[in-house]
Amino acid sequence: MIRRLYEWILALAAKPSAPWALAAVAFAESSFFPVPPDAMLVPMAVSRPEKVWFYAAIATVASVLGGILGYAIGALLFDSVGQWLFNLYGLADKAETFQASYAKYGHWVILLKGLTPIPYKLVTITSGFAHYDLFWFVLLSAITRGARFFILAGLLGRYGVSIRAVLDRHLNVAVALFAAVVILGFVAFKAML
Repeated sequence: MIRRLYEWILALAAKPSAPWALAAVAFAESSFFPVPPDAMLVPMAVSRPEKVWFYAAIATVASVLGGILGYAIGALLFDSVGQWLFNLYGLADKAETFQASYAKYGHWVILLKGLTPIPYKLVTITSGFAHYDLFWFVLLSAITRGARFFILAGLLGRYGVSIRAVLDRHLNVAVALFAAVVILGFVAFKAML
């Protein structure tokens, strides 16, 4: 199943709709969707290395726009949708603690957590819940998400051929390692609260 999904994403990279699909995933991941855009960005970039910077720009812009939706969920809908998402991730009892950290470390929370495999939607929703300044939230989100996707693009641009060879031979191991990093990021997020 993983192999078919990987091949589907590689085939998608050759289609004109590929950037739209990447944008949709990056947008949704910043507000409610559990799959990070890296799952699409990596196969698309190794399939079309000449477009790696374009894909990074799309992922960045869509992620920041999705982050604004996440912020709105936190600011306007925390009691319903936002609380449901925190319950889904088992963090409902820690939302207040996380909100309090914004009073002291707001800029650093957004900058550091935006670079990590910690689900960014938790940062965006909590930023809205904490009523963090929207201008600073958007600016810091653009910096941190841009850094994340452009660093990844640089690595993919430089080592894309080698990465594709590894993915073609060891896809299941690569997916398992990626999943482990995401899970460890989530565990680290819970531990930090």
